[in-house]
Amino acid sequence: MATLVDKKLIHKLIEKGVEPCLIPEFIRSLVNACLIDPEMSHGQANKRLKYLGWDDIEIDYHTLQLAINSLENKGLSQLEYKSAPWYLSGFKTRNPTTAY
Repeated sequence: MATLVDKKLIHKLIEKGVEPCLIPEFIRSLVNACLIDPEMSHGQANKRLKYLGWDDIEIDYHTLQLAINSLENKGLSQLEYKSAPWYLSGFKTRNPTTAY
């Protein structure tokens, strides 16, 4: 079940331009970036995400902090081998007008 932090993160990602259907893949890329350097700045995260193919998306400091909080609550180090859809298995993310 999604926490309030998860819902806020999803809302912020949609605001930043991540298509709702791509959020699981984006989160998976962010997990990979965080596993490499859990203490990275949002600037470093954006560089890593661009390297992973997310050229059109830039996250700010607050979005990164929401993501880190959400991922740490789920056990960031245990997420290393999970597939992309694990994150939003209980969400309907296809409708960007859904209120979070």
